Amino acid sequence: MIKLIGASGHAKVILDILLQGNLEVSGFYDDNLSIREFKGLKSHGSVSQITPSQDLHIISIGVNSIRAKIANRLSVSYTMAIHSSAVLSPSTNIGEGSVVMAGAVVNADSVIGKHCILNTQCSIDHDCIIEDFVHISPNACVTGGVFIGEGAHIGAGAVIIPGVKIGAWSTIGAGAVVIRDVEPNTVVVGNPAKPLK
Repeated sequence: MIKLIGASGHAKVILDILLQGNLEVSGFYDDNLSIREFKGLKSHGSVSQITPSQDLHIISIGVNSIRAKIANRLSVSYTMAIHSSAVLSPSTNIGEGSVVMAGAVVNADSVIGKHCILNTQCSIDHDCIIEDFVHISPNACVTGGVFIGEGAHIGAGAVIIPGVKIGAWSTIGAGAVVIRDVEPNTVVVGNPAKPLK
């Protein structure tokens, strides 16, 4: 039995993936207690009401820092949601709680951390290391040997060239072309990508 943590647009996509895989979802938790029903699922209350159980969970919230806060606070078991159209190398390693959406590709010997989002049609090439709580947005292209630090957000359609290191909790703007390393907690935009002043 799987329960969602969070009832939002991101949760809709995760729910679709789980149901397509014939997995049973029994409900959700959300701190907005006015949400009593979500896509036919029943609310089990706020996140603070989650207790250890045999149920599996997925944090279905798109904001990296919130996923990290919840995961670091709760002692529950997590599962993954992987869309049937995703293409994953057998040598790929994906951490608990991560989500791989439609059309995403992960190539040989890449390591994906816990509670990551690999969004629609993103591409992760060989030998990449993606740390926990990272979000790779739709159509982003992460080429070979790239390192992406914890909590970073790679914007839609961004391109990261081989061997680049993206620092923790940094943000790569939509459509950016990253040709050099990015320091932690930095926002970069443009082609070539440069820090926002």
